[in-house]
Amino acid sequence: MRYLSQQGHAVVGVDRDAQAIAAVADLGEAIEADIENAAWPLPNRQFGAVVVTNYLWRPVWPSILSSLAPGAVLIYETFAAGNETVGKPSRPDFLLQPGELLSRCAGLRVVAYEDGFLNSPERFVQRIVAVQTLATQRLVQRFHLSPSLHSLE
Repeated sequence: MRYLSQQGHAVVGVDRDAQAIAAVADLGEAIEADIENAAWPLPNRQFGAVVVTNYLWRPVWPSILSSLAPGAVLIYETFAAGNETVGKPSRPDFLLQPGELLSRCAGLRVVAYEDGFLNSPERFVQRIVAVQTLATQRLVQRFHLSPSLHSLE
């Protein structure tokens, strides 16, 4: 929330931890909610972007996807299978299986996807950037790729 707010974006954050919400309350709309044990706190609301980090609760996937407005971007990164060999989380319930983000985002236009190991701190992750498009919508937005992705040096 802090980074996106500093970039001039209106932000909405959801967390079950009251202290986490208090820490970001001055940045935008901060909602204390336990999305694992209560109703989705943002019914019928759509956003230009949805960002999820270090979190996985599979039952909320339909709510996350329905929160994407046409043309919206989903950025999602969390722990993946293999992480149990280097630390927490280690329970399979909290680790994405190979290709799981790709299958969860099957109805979106995937712009970037990674599945692998990061050194510092050691962790296995999957991350995806995907765009919500309508079947009748032709996406002509330019997604700039890092030059380093094209270099073999």
